Amino acid sequence: MLEQRIQQQFFDSADLKYAAAEILAKPIADAVGAVVGCITAGGKVMACGNGGSASDAQHFAAEFVGRFERERPGLAAIALTTDTSILTAIGNDYDFNSIYSKQVQALGAPGDVLVAITTSGNSANVLAAVDAARAKEMTVIALTGRGGGKLRERLGETDVHICVPHERTARIQEVHILALHCICDAVDLQLLGEQENT
Repeated sequence: MLEQRIQQQFFDSADLKYAAAEILAKPIADAVGAVVGCITAGGKVMACGNGGSASDAQHFAAEFVGRFERERPGLAAIALTTDTSILTAIGNDYDFNSIYSKQVQALGAPGDVLVAITTSGNSANVLAAVDAARAKEMTVIALTGRGGGKLRERLGETDVHICVPHERTARIQEVHILALHCICDAVDLQLLGEQENT
């Protein structure tokens, strides 16, 4: 019984990925264009989220600053989820909903990109970060599920919405990390060209 339940998790994840591939290919490609434009113009990418989405933000920044699958110079990326002194100071002096927006206000510049990750589309601190990014004339790449929630309404024409067509948090997160890996791979392709087989 337990093994069947585990197998069903794999099947459900695979089914969603197949269904989402066609729907999400264009917004992911649009996100790649935004990131490449930002990086080649000397800008930086910032990422934020809560819980598992915070981990995804950190994972994404690590792939940029370090590397994904190919050797290349590091790319400018910051996870806004990692500095405990900043997070606790802002959370204490202001409120938890300001922990990312204050960082965007301090570190963001026109032409930068904010990767905003929230499975529900309703995380108040991520919404505040998006508002701060738009005020700074940054591009927002939103990764959501469940129809996009309140975040969908905050996006402008030049922003990108990668909305996973599912309701369950675990399934949405599984597609989010795949989408982020697709962005990493395609950014490397755009910057480095096709990889020669050795």
